Amino acid sequence: MVLSNEPAASAAEEEVEDDALVRASALEAFGESAETRALLRSLPAVHRERASREVAEERFRVIMDKYQEQPHLLDPHLEWMMNSLLDLVQDETSLPDLVHLAFKFLYIITKVRGYKVFLRLFPHEVANVQPVLDMFTGQNPKDHETWETRYMLLLWLSVTCLIPFDFSRLDGNLSTQTGETRVPTMDRILQIAESYLVVSDKARDAAAVLVSKFITRPDVKQRKMASFLDWSLCTLAHSSFQTIEGVITMDGMLQALAQIFKHGKREDCLPYANTVLQCLDGCRLPESSHTSLRKLGVKLVQRLGLTFLKPKVATWRYQRGCRSLAANLKLCAPGKSDQKLLSDSLTSDGDEDYDVPEGVETVIEQLLVGLKDKDTVVRWSAAKGIGRMAGRLPRELADDVVGSVLDCFSFQETDKAWHGGCLALAELGRRGLLLPSRLSEVVTVILKALTYDEKRGACSVGANVRDAACYVCWAFARAYEPQELTPFVTAISSALVIAAVFDRNVNCRRAASAAFQENVGRQGTFPHGIDILTTADYFAVGNISNCFLIISVFIAGFQEYTKPMIDHLVSMKINHWDGAIRELSAKALHNLTPQVPEYIAMHVFPALLLMTQSPDLHTRHGAILACAEVTYALYKLATQSNRLVTDYLDEKAVQSLKQIHQQLCDRHLYRGLGGELMRQAVCILIEKLSLSRMPFKGDATVEGWQWLINDTLRSLHLVSSHSRQQIKEVAVSALTALCSEYYVKEPGEAGSSIAKELIPQYLAELQSPEEMARCGFSSALGALPGFLLRGHLQQVLSGLRRVTCISPNDVSFAEARRDGLKAISRICQTVGVNTRGPPDEVICKENISEVYAALLGCMSDYTTDSRGDVGAWVREAAMTSLMDLMLLLARTEPVLIEAHICERVMCCVAQQASEKIDRFRAHAARVFLTLLHFDSPPIPHVPHRQELESLFPRSDVATVNWNAPSQAFPLITQLLGLPTYRYHVLLGLAVSVGGLTESTVRHSTQSLFEYMKGIQKDAQVLQSFSETLLKVFEDNLLNDRVSVSLLKMLDQLLANGCFDIFTAEENHPFCVKLLTLCKEEIKKSKDIQKLRSSIAVLCGMVQFNGDVRKKILLQLFLLLGHPFPVIRKSTASQVYEMVLTYSDLVDAEVLDEVMSVLSDTAWDAELPVVREQRNRLCDLLGVPRPQLVPKPIPGS
Repeated sequence: MVLSNEPAASAAEEEVEDDALVRASALEAFGESAETRALLRSLPAVHRERASREVAEERFRVIMDKYQEQPHLLDPHLEWMMNSLLDLVQDETSLPDLVHLAFKFLYIITKVRGYKVFLRLFPHEVANVQPVLDMFTGQNPKDHETWETRYMLLLWLSVTCLIPFDFSRLDGNLSTQTGETRVPTMDRILQIAESYLVVSDKARDAAAVLVSKFITRPDVKQRKMASFLDWSLCTLAHSSFQTIEGVITMDGMLQALAQIFKHGKREDCLPYANTVLQCLDGCRLPESSHTSLRKLGVKLVQRLGLTFLKPKVATWRYQRGCRSLAANLKLCAPGKSDQKLLSDSLTSDGDEDYDVPEGVETVIEQLLVGLKDKDTVVRWSAAKGIGRMAGRLPRELADDVVGSVLDCFSFQETDKAWHGGCLALAELGRRGLLLPSRLSEVVTVILKALTYDEKRGACSVGANVRDAACYVCWAFARAYEPQELTPFVTAISSALVIAAVFDRNVNCRRAASAAFQENVGRQGTFPHGIDILTTADYFAVGNISNCFLIISVFIAGFQEYTKPMIDHLVSMKINHWDGAIRELSAKALHNLTPQVPEYIAMHVFPALLLMTQSPDLHTRHGAILACAEVTYALYKLATQSNRLVTDYLDEKAVQSLKQIHQQLCDRHLYRGLGGELMRQAVCILIEKLSLSRMPFKGDATVEGWQWLINDTLRSLHLVSSHSRQQIKEVAVSALTALCSEYYVKEPGEAGSSIAKELIPQYLAELQSPEEMARCGFSSALGALPGFLLRGHLQQVLSGLRRVTCISPNDVSFAEARRDGLKAISRICQTVGVNTRGPPDEVICKENISEVYAALLGCMSDYTTDSRGDVGAWVREAAMTSLMDLMLLLARTEPVLIEAHICERVMCCVAQQASEKIDRFRAHAARVFLTLLHFDSPPIPHVPHRQELESLFPRSDVATVNWNAPSQAFPLITQLLGLPTYRYHVLLGLAVSVGGLTESTVRHSTQSLFEYMKGIQKDAQVLQSFSETLLKVFEDNLLNDRVSVSLLKMLDQLLANGCFDIFTAEENHPFCVKLLTLCKEEIKKSKDIQKLRSSIAVLCGMVQFNGDVRKKILLQLFLLLGHPFPVIRKSTASQVYEMVLTYSDLVDAEVLDEVMSVLSDTAWDAELPVVREQRNRLCDLLGVPRPQLVPKPIPGS
């Protein structure tokens, strides 16, 4: 909960729960026991072959990794696994590779379960010492492939060296038969430990464990401890953390020293403690950039401090309950007196005369410095050291330590110091070393830490501080009796609720929720605790919008939390650096206003109005948004009781609201990057004040607002791209609300002169050379209320239709066309439909054709630019608009839906549903099915309705994922069987089958082949299909978007024998027409991709019989003489394959020569050489030689 050290960054997150968090730990036992036994038994067989060895190792790793979260499940099986592997190790016949593999498996188990549990399972009898030592003789410390072996051997040795016999008894006679003297066992072990303390792999960690076990033995410490410490300190003093070798050496020495002072007896280590401390000071570890060294330095320092102090439990510490459950139950039994709490009532310490050694002060000082380290792990180690040291100090000195920790909570300190201070306070509180007399000071700083947030550049720091502050609250809940925390319950509970609901960081919200839950369970004094924690639990607080807008309203229903939550939003969140948080805070204030409307109106609202004049951009932005939301909330409350909003807001507040726009304008705050935020905020203010019916009708303020909206829409191209859409939407929403409230003379009648000028002004802006201006004013026209459009409808529709048309100057204005279509659709919904109504007021028989023409015309917008297929945005808007219009007409005037229009709409949508872009294909499918299944009343004149309803039953299609090609294309291709839809579906499929995306191509091709397979025996249907295919080709000649893809599709169809039925007839019309179209398509073309596709199609067409075959071969031989070498080579390659495939194409006598010419000729050589070989092929196959056409002489 407290180890988060990353600064908060990016926009406020909408967290989705990770599956790993939601899933409960389902494992109940080690389920792979049998597989593991088989795996271990197979090692002798697989170790020789590298691939098999790696497969076995990876499988074992996967099995073990499953138990990383529940390693205790392995405990019943550890012994037999270890024995199986050690049997391989101890078998003298085992090859070195098998031994290394066995140790690698042992390491994998150790990694999951931890070496401490594993250590005690190693064989550790006297007989094991010598074999383990002997195994080291064959080890190479520099072999990086076998480090696991050395790691496990060192751990094994650290256990065997604990035998309760003097090592000298193992040596016997040290002299050998050759006269040499053997090295004593004690020296051998020490040499091994020292040599592995300076290696660069993980064996260094195991060597430190070995040293701690070995050096602290009674017989070894007398002879070797002093010399080893002297060696390690000298090594440490002569190493530098500036080099890699130095870092590795220092790491090993520090680990060894820390382990020795942790496991050694105090009386053995005390004589050396001062010397080690002085050496450590000389190393200047806090200046190192290596986290591991600084952490080990803090770890060693605290161990030295604990060595200086006698091990004792402080009698003055605060105790809550007993460690024994039985003792606690006795205390709770009737008639028993309360447990005596050793806290403030204790005035003297049992060891007041205990002299604190000099080194302790240095240790405490270094630990306090460690609390401010830049890395969390170092601060965490220092915090634990502070807690351990304070537990052995006299009460007064421990209290001084607490005071020093509290000094970390100064605003001159960094977030690192605050975080370290929180960790230290939690440790002190958890250990009972933070006496209740200090609680008032501590709670004060913790409440500040719970809201600590400091901006740094584009983000902020402080999430880790808030997280650690939650940990302190969690620790206090467990450490203190309820009566001790009673004075602080209100403050702590409110702060935790605020953090759980309003913190930007999800980890902090969850930490606060956990701390609140712990306090409810342990203390039982938090108001409405159970109700709140069941609503704001770990999962509920994961979504930030849910927290701000829903959970906050529930909690604010309890009066103890209402005002603190509102005050926090106003003081801390309205001016937050993240814009998303400011917006959520304003909406949260809107939702909380009904709880305490008087408090909001009298106290909060004046404060917000003052903040609107702040020089800080974020404060100003948040305050304006909050004023808008709160005003609208007060209006809704007033409306419920038939009152006016001015009953809540006094005249001064109303005037201040009115002046916000003018004051910003006078200070030129609508300019620049900050101007974007101000425009957005004031547009929202205009919308909310208009909806709140503020009494500004006829006031100059309304004209100022109108100017701002117009200027914002006009200057959208100057707005940054990421916020352009949002600003356009809020400006259009503001315009709608403004017009509806302040431009109405009587219901349904425009009453202001400015209102009559709006439409001509906006129509003129539609011709702006800036695309964004067209977007803005198109959307604005679409958002105008009906009474303003009345009398101008024809003008508006004509103006918007011009926007949707493509002209040479605005080809790339796809966004303007998209917004123009949306505006037309919205206007239709606004003015309504009446068949015989006046065309200037409603959609009627006279103007519906213009609307249809605009919408259907945009269904063929395939504009592309550097952004890709931008026309897809236009087609998507056209489909949506057509759907909305058709549904509106079906409900009101179905007579306006003519049969040919309905057919065209359905066919165009079906075409989009068979194209290649997943998202737009899915949208088209949803539109198609909505129109098909709409039944209140049904859309008239839908072609083939009965067949469509059987192909797409309502119950089945609801579960189809139309984004997935594998699910969409099998359904869409069924439309090929309906003559009305066949042309358009084929047109769409051509683009998909000949596309680039592998999944789209594969599934669309498979679906098309399935359909073709079904019609192979029906010559009439196949004939109709082929005619439609040729019609698609003919209509899209030289349209590269379709024709290139269509050629690829034709190649697939021909190669898969889809037209085999036509090959029996000589000069079949399909082949003749296809050849003509192919010739026309590639005539004078320089498109390599198109030419290659056409070569494949021509080669596939050779299967047709008759004179047409000669013409096809002529075309291919023409391509063999193409100016582009790549085309000549590609043609030769494919013709070679064609000759092999179609055996009847070439006479047997000349076949070898033809194949030889095709394969041996260098087709990328000079053209005269190539043409000579090409002509030779023509003669061999009986095809007329192509004749060069002389170029016309200019002027002849």
